[in-house]
Amino acid sequence: MSAGTRGTGLAPFDHTTLGQRVLFGSGAAVESTARVVSDLGAQRVLVIAGRSSAQAAHDVAAALPVVARIEEVAQHVPAERAAAAVEVAGRSGADLVLTIGGGSATGLGKAVALRTGLPLVAVPTTFAGSEATDVWGTTTDGVKRTGSDPRVLPRAVVYDAALTLGLAPGAAAASGLNAVAHAVDGFWAPRADPLNAALGAEGLRALVPALQDLAAGQDGLAVRERLLFGAHLTAVAFASAGSGLHHKVCHVLGGAFGLPHAEMHAVVLPHVTAFNAPAAPDAAARLSGLFDGTAAATGLQRLHADLGGPRGLRDLGLAEGDLPRAVELVLPSVPPSNPRPVDAAALAALLRAAWAGAPVPDEGVQR
Repeated sequence: MSAGTRGTGLAPFDHTTLGQRVLFGSGAAVESTARVVSDLGAQRVLVIAGRSSAQAAHDVAAALPVVARIEEVAQHVPAERAAAAVEVAGRSGADLVLTIGGGSATGLGKAVALRTGLPLVAVPTTFAGSEATDVWGTTTDGVKRTGSDPRVLPRAVVYDAALTLGLAPGAAAASGLNAVAHAVDGFWAPRADPLNAALGAEGLRALVPALQDLAAGQDGLAVRERLLFGAHLTAVAFASAGSGLHHKVCHVLGGAFGLPHAEMHAVVLPHVTAFNAPAAPDAAARLSGLFDGTAAATGLQRLHADLGGPRGLRDLGLAEGDLPRAVELVLPSVPPSNPRPVDAAALAALLRAAWAGAPVPDEGVQR
């Protein structure tokens, strides 16, 4: 084989990078949002912002041509809320949807964009990452349905870490661990490839030290900037790689049992990592390096504990009697490409450990 035809050692891959404008700057949300809305030619803006983001919404939207506002948002986007928001969009004649807040506000905006085709602009106030993906989800009768569609990808995202300072450290920690989950799950998701792995790894290099600072009581604008930057990178990686085992578990549990989104991700992630790590040594090594050689799942669980998060799913309201139903609901959605085969017994053991908040096993031991 000649030098010109010699392989690089990389397996072939087919990668898609989503096109999106990103404006990042602390204290610049008002100016940046106004510029984006003007550049898109919008003249009738529908603002979606929950009450917890009311002040940010007031400040950001003050100089915009707002024709309607929606303040009722909920986790996992109940279908009835989505239908009501679509009705408001139509009745107001809105030509652009602006979301200000966390994943619930962004998710509701995506539901409107999906059904109306209106352009979407997102101003995040948490580290949820939904603003960087083309993934949507709505919940009907306890069943969360998700999908991907280019219509729900925000045309632009305005990141201003100053807007996250109102997020209490505990909430910031849970939201940041949710961002960590985007990268970790992306290492073994159905469309995992070297490009999104690199994005996820770089995002983790920003997120994990920032979360460790937060756990040590060191908070402030610089920490929030690193969290926001890392959350964007891991969300971009997740959008490319798709939903792996961790997100399939959490999407089902969130929709069926109404568990709080970010906290649930923080609890479940070490257990999925412990399950998959023996069959995904490259992913485990990337994570272990961030925790000074500590096993990946152990490092994640210790970080979670240091941040003071709830230990188990039972602390979030999942009843022990719900576990068999959870296994039944999750099993059909497990990606066939998961590094390890997942049967009902393995899934039941994983969910029970996450429910109890049990210490994760050594990653060399397959449970």
